[in-house]
Amino acid sequence: MKPALAKLYTKYPELEEACGADIVKSFELLKASFERGGKTLLCGNGGSAADCEHIVGELMKGFLLRRPIPQAFREQLRAVSPDSADYVANSLQGALPAISLVSHTALATAFANDMSPDLVFAQQVYGYGKPGDVLIGISTSGNSANVLHAVTVAKAAGLRTVGLTGRSGGRMRELCDATIRIPHDMTPDIQERHLPVYHALCILLEEAFFES
Repeated sequence: MKPALAKLYTKYPELEEACGADIVKSFELLKASFERGGKTLLCGNGGSAADCEHIVGELMKGFLLRRPIPQAFREQLRAVSPDSADYVANSLQGALPAISLVSHTALATAFANDMSPDLVFAQQVYGYGKPGDVLIGISTSGNSANVLHAVTVAKAAGLRTVGLTGRSGGRMRELCDATIRIPHDMTPDIQERHLPVYHALCILLEEAFFES
């Protein structure tokens, strides 16, 4: 077992039996997507929206490991701007492309006003998503309408789908390719465990792409 997962299950032993298989499956879906040049889209509401932002922060820059950019890109920078190339190259970090759909205020308010508020995430998935990308939908109930619509559009567009939710899984359990169902019923208890789960996923992905 990977150290990140062993540490997760030591702190939260109930997670291994309840959702260990789906955590591994989620990692495999994300890893396969990034290997093919795909990206991850994320959506959720309230505290889950904050989690979307948090996950993007861990994927798009160094988390626990250094992520130096390739030497070939350093040379490309030198060709464009010799004076600043080393500064830029030494500051940039390897990234796993991820977009939080909760932050696009102008688009979200325009679409909600002109069309339908519960389809804001779905519109973004339709616009950004490509076959082979992954959508992570976060909903403690598993029944948030705007997240479910986004998952539906994602599946129709050829994306793979990962759900982070609570014990029942709600409708996300039926729709998502992998549904990580935290074995609790109260929102604070579920969200408390969502964080270490997605931290573990981010650590596993970082190790897979940047450990060397």
